[in-house]
Order: sequence, then C-alpha cells, then structure tokens
Amino acid sequence: MPTITYKNAMLVVNNVDLSGNIGSLSLSYEAESLDETAMGLTSRKFKGGLKVHRVEALFFQKFSCVDATLFGLVGCQTSVEIRACNACSGADNPVFEATYMLRSYPLLGGKVGDLLSASVVFEPAGDLRHCAVVS
Repeated sequence: MPTITYKNAMLVVNNVDLSGNIGSLSLSYEAESLDETAMGLTSRKFKGGLKVHRVEALFFQKFSCVDATLFGLVGCQTSVEIRACNACSGADNPVFEATYMLRSYPLLGGKVGDLLSASVVFEPAGDLRHCAVVS
C-alpha cells in the first residue's frame, strides 16, 4: 500500500460536502483507561473503557456554504463522513462516519490580513463506523 499525501480529504456534514472549504481536518479515536488495580498487586492494571472519538476541522469561512451548513447545527446532532481522500471508498480509502454534536461555532475571528476561518470540534453522539465501502 502506498503512503498517502494528505491533500484532498473529504468531509461531509449533514449531507453537504464541505471538502473544498477545509484547511485542516483530524479524526481521533481512543478508549478511556480505567484503573482496575486491586489490593495485593504490585503494578497498576488498566482496562479499556468506553470509546471516545472527535472530529476537528478548520474551515475557511464562506458564508454561503460553511456558515449556511454549520450555523443551524449548534447544539444539534448531525451526520459526519470523513475519508482521507476525496475519492471512491475502498480498502485504501476507508469511510469513517458517525453522528456528532456541534457544541459551538465561532463565526468570526482573526487579525488584520488573516483569512477568515472557523475552527470547530464535533463531539460524538454515537458510535464511529469504519468501513471500506459506503453501504
């Protein structure tokens, strides 16, 4: 499998393709670490707990598409789909999808000369699905 240059990621929010408006995109996935160390043990013992995942995206603000999609989603659950490459899904380009909640949406910010951008975090509202092809 060839290495991937991360330059054409796919991000679909609430069935709207916002891929052409993102400057950075990340998806994290982890399990909580639960301490189950009992009396008599001489080393800590940990067990995996609930899974946690989140999507972080930096959008270049375009009010006609980014704002039109995200503004109404604050405090709501919505579908999010991500692929490493904006192309057909497959073993080398899996689909990651889940229901997320958008807690906040910074509409404006920056300094003189900056591109207007919005950095958002989508928090999980369901399990993360990982599949090689879209069903």
